[in-house]
Amino acid sequence: QVQLVESGGGLVQAGGSLRLSCAASGRSFRTYAMAWFRQAPGKEREFVARTSWSGGSTGYADSVKGRFTISRDNAKNTITLQMNSLKPEDAAVYYCAAAPNMGTAWTYWGQGTQVTVSS
Repeated sequence: QVQLVESGGGLVQAGGSLRLSCAASGRSFRTYAMAWFRQAPGKEREFVARTSWSGGSTGYADSVKGRFTISRDNAKNTITLQMNSLKPEDAAVYYCAAAPNMGTAWTYWGQGTQVTVSS
């Protein structure tokens, strides 16, 4: 069992930066793949970024590649999403998710944190 709590959302101007964090509890965290998803009003939830259990393998949606960076600290049971050069279209509720392995279903989800980007 893994519990996830996101933080770090807020209001930022276009071009600015935010850093989201996801605190995980549960002894299996260090073996889980982790990811960030987002959902804007009226849209489906979409993949943003993922990392393997070790952090050695990462992947990004094309829309955020080069602007967002996912990282994890297994000693602190946290993952982060550094978001730079934010655009109004990045505004959404951002969710942290966990899966037993890369390629398996994202089994655990956090409650989400709101990111608002003003133009």
